[in-house]
Amino acid sequence: MTETAFTPRVFSGIQPSGNLHLGNYLGALKRFAASQERGIESLFCMVDLHAVTVWQDPADLTRATRELAAGFIASGLDPDRSILFNQSQVPEHTQMAWVFNCVARMGWMQRMTQFKDKAGKNAQNASLGLFAYPALMAADILVYHATEVPVGEDQKQHLELTRDIAAKFNHDYGVNFFPETEPRIEGAATRVMSLRDGSKKMSKSDPSDMSRINLTDDAETIAKKIRKAKTDPEALPSEAEGLEARPEARNLVNIYAALADQSVDEVLRDMGGREFSAFKPALADLAVDQLSPITAEMSRLMQDVSEIDAILARGAERARAIAQPIVRQTYEIMGMVTS
Repeated sequence: MTETAFTPRVFSGIQPSGNLHLGNYLGALKRFAASQERGIESLFCMVDLHAVTVWQDPADLTRATRELAAGFIASGLDPDRSILFNQSQVPEHTQMAWVFNCVARMGWMQRMTQFKDKAGKNAQNASLGLFAYPALMAADILVYHATEVPVGEDQKQHLELTRDIAAKFNHDYGVNFFPETEPRIEGAATRVMSLRDGSKKMSKSDPSDMSRINLTDDAETIAKKIRKAKTDPEALPSEAEGLEARPEARNLVNIYAALADQSVDEVLRDMGGREFSAFKPALADLAVDQLSPITAEMSRLMQDVSEIDAILARGAERARAIAQPIVRQTYEIMGMVTS
């Protein structure tokens, strides 16, 4: 059996769907920037190939891709320390995706809950790409031999599929070539909920703009949205157990903890017993302090997109330097002649 020593490597991607909000920042962008301190090679990309599994207006997709790149950079991701790139600029993703289309089983794909959720009752009219994109997601990860992926709870099933694909390929060809990538779920606000309904995830698709804090919101708007966020009449508890069955309270405390780089218990030690009339202004001040510099830097970058485009082009070159030999070795293992 061919043995491969896997270099520790992190990969994650975000769809450029536009209108970045607090959930994107706390659940992904902030954590990605912080992960640079671990000293592990990390790749982050705008997964525009996933975005086109449903129809996209070309101009909107271009703008959203650049805006997402600006969000990464403004949130502290250093394109010299990490590799930041646009998925479609690295053709090895789609080359590996075809291989994994042939490894994955139909039954595995049919169990993917996100396809069922997105296709709904109209599954026969959904694109083939929407059905098969978990294989592309596996390719995104394994084309770099990524050993870990920071993911939200809602993406764990796709990472499990990635591990199944890696294991089946290794078994079928008698190799230890692809790592069984580990998920990394961490932080107090990996899943940020709506400001209007603590049982629903914060989303750009919610018809109420008051349900979310956009990264383009100004300080006054941020403070207003927090002031009007749904809560309950009870004071904050002194321990995390007291937030059970209080989804809106738990969400606001989680947001405070994530912005302040504290645990929920630490926040409640300081804030326990306070009414929301006192807690919300503190949260608003913290949110404005943390988010205003990001908003300003995103605005600056979007005024001169040539800087963003140059960063993404350099990132794609660096990503291809890793991906190309892995694709070539994959083909060789499978018996396909390579030059």
